[in-house]
Amino acid sequence: MRFLFATGGTAGHINPAIAVASYIREKYADSEILFIGTADHMESRLVPNAGFDFKTIEINGFKRSMSPKAIADNVKTVFKLIKSEGESKKIIKEFNPDVVIGFGGYVSGPVLEEAVKLHIPCCIHEQNAFPGITNKQLAKKVDRVMLTVEDAKKHLDSKNEPVVTGLPVRGEILKKDKESARNELGIPMDAKVVLSFGGSLGAAPLNDAMFDILVGNADEGRIYFIHSVGTNGAKYLDRFREKGFSDKGENIVFKNTVEVRKYIDNMDACMAAADVVIGRAGASSLSEIEAMGRASILIPSPYVAENHQYHNAMALVDRNAARIIEEKDLTTVKLSDTIHELLSDEKLVFEIEKNAKSMAILDSRERIAQIIVSLAEK
Repeated sequence: MRFLFATGGTAGHINPAIAVASYIREKYADSEILFIGTADHMESRLVPNAGFDFKTIEINGFKRSMSPKAIADNVKTVFKLIKSEGESKKIIKEFNPDVVIGFGGYVSGPVLEEAVKLHIPCCIHEQNAFPGITNKQLAKKVDRVMLTVEDAKKHLDSKNEPVVTGLPVRGEILKKDKESARNELGIPMDAKVVLSFGGSLGAAPLNDAMFDILVGNADEGRIYFIHSVGTNGAKYLDRFREKGFSDKGENIVFKNTVEVRKYIDNMDACMAAADVVIGRAGASSLSEIEAMGRASILIPSPYVAENHQYHNAMALVDRNAARIIEEKDLTTVKLSDTIHELLSDEKLVFEIEKNAKSMAILDSRERIAQIIVSLAEK
């Protein structure tokens, strides 16, 4: 069988596609798998590194601003879109796939559109509770629509009834437990632990809100904190040094029970060790929080398309599986109060953890792969 995956832009689109493709490769050794993406986004690095063949088309999204520059850029995008349709058609005909799978990003649009015209079985996966424009359009045409959460259904006009498959999470996340994680990190089992991060690049509003909380707790030494300022947040490490934090290896500072990192490269251990997780509301992070059954305080990024992180967060909040603070309401005092509300009420945390865990779909790779293979075999 021959499988063509189209995805790109962000790790939230690319990594789940790679996880499913890897599972198919394990189960069907004679399968042939090809990815289509763009040359200037992270798929051009992540996909080949995972050992998959990769071809590119040139495409980018439309700007929503009406500024002269945005209008000029959008005119260029129209020409790129026309060109990308021809490029997609050529690749599809050469590879001759049994099924084409879209995992989101602008690149999915022209590839799936051309596959539909060529009468090749097609399916898409939507990561967010509020679908993006590309998947909204494709849902009307493709054979199967797969969703991370049920809430996305009400925003789609699908050709066929969507199916909830969940979103694949990294295998190491599923293997960690609190005791082994705390042993690994040197944190006592009876301690309270808070993990906070704003994504790989970091989030300045979260860093600002957390600064006084972290400095205060470092002086008191009552709660263990692990915080990531992100790769764009190096200046914050200097601010912590000015407050008496010491260097602990490269790009890590600490004081008593508080550790501040530039980047968290052992997220499985840190999340497993935590009682409370604070972060944005990207689909992948939420799937990991659900898989581990962690209480969380979500601060959705308001800068993403369709404000989809807010909808992602509310899917948990409406089920009492998380707390939310919108960025416009984010202050050090409000965040500190919410942290202490959770840490001071074990029954509340247990209830939130239970509700989050109940939302997890741990066999997501298998569910998605089964649908893809069934289309390929038609």
